Amino acid sequence: MGIIIKVNQRGGVVKKKFRLYAGRNNLSLFITARKGVKPDLFYDLAEVMNMSEKSLAEIIHVSPRTISNYRESKKSLDPVQSEHLLKLVALYDKGEELFGNLTEFNYWLQKPFWNEKERPIDWLVTPGGVELIIDELTRLAYGDAV
Repeated sequence: MGIIIKVNQRGGVVKKKFRLYAGRNNLSLFITARKGVKPDLFYDLAEVMNMSEKSLAEIIHVSPRTISNYRESKKSLDPVQSEHLLKLVALYDKGEELFGNLTEFNYWLQKPFWNEKERPIDWLVTPGGVELIIDELTRLAYGDAV
């Protein structure tokens, strides 16, 4: 029994909320990350991910207080944190597109891999892990066993 995937062609919450960042290629993502993103992206993404600010801060390896300080001082995040956030935007964009909504995608992220204890959400702690999950979603979209 396989998973039925519905592709949302119109664009969902992620595409609308992050229209400046969603659907970008790796080069434009890199260029944007190198310049740094505003802390508001962090707060907006936490809301879209239905995740606490503390949990998202742990994923990108920064304290919630640091994010708050950046916001108060109108300072951009550093390139590494920016890249991580932008890759998470890309992941959630693809996940929402494939699963039809964020609730279903978040459910999938919590399910363990085949006969494993690890869940896809556990891999989000590095940009490379996010890319691996994006690759899994691509395989799932094409009907490959994941």
